[in-house]
Amino acid sequence: MRKRTIRASEISTYLYCKRAWSYQREGRESQNLTEMAAGTEYHHRHGKALLHTLLLRSTAWLCLISALTLAVIWLIQRVYP
Repeated sequence: MRKRTIRASEISTYLYCKRAWSYQREGRESQNLTEMAAGTEYHHRHGKALLHTLLLRSTAWLCLISALTLAVIWLIQRVYP
């Protein structure tokens, strides 16, 4: 008997739905390709939105830190001319 490698995606499929895992091993085509494509597209858009949000948040923090640094420098120059 030949040993075969079990991939993490197979374990995930098995845990989600044993029948889907069985169909996948048998090489059967999925009947809901349209829904799966829509789900993939949704996840791509969601990922882009998350990346955009992360970049905006990072920019906001950078602006805040820069403003605070400039305020402290300005105050020090006013107190110690």
